[in-house]
Amino acid sequence: MRHQTKKNTLGKAPDQRKALLRSLCTELLTYGEIKTTMARAKALQPYAENVISMAKKGDLNSRRLAGRYIFDKEIGQFIDTTTGEVFETKQEGKKLAPQTVLRKLFSVIGVKYSSRNGGYTRIFRLPPRRGDASEMALIQLV
Repeated sequence: MRHQTKKNTLGKAPDQRKALLRSLCTELLTYGEIKTTMARAKALQPYAENVISMAKKGDLNSRRLAGRYIFDKEIGQFIDTTTGEVFETKQEGKKLAPQTVLRKLFSVIGVKYSSRNGGYTRIFRLPPRRGDASEMALIQLV
């Protein structure tokens, strides 16, 4: 019997599903909101909330675990390693490191939701997609 084994398979093999959710979560954390299908948004919501809960802990083990769930790509900004300020371009005389999704997750997003006990994302319904009339959704960080 398959009691309590509900999983949104999204019509994909497990390795493809894992890669899809990983890339969707990376883009959600990078931009703050993404537009996707309703099925993908509903599958992404618990995945992203789990990653943000890891970021709230902030320890080394959580950082390593979160690295498994997102792609650590560069965003195109720079962060001051001493103060945590974010800059668009390199500044002279400051110790700057490239801003990555993992650094943003732990330095910005984890701090932002430190006093919140869940419910870090919300899903809005959008009009159907024009090509195939699939149900669309906007998932964003609260």
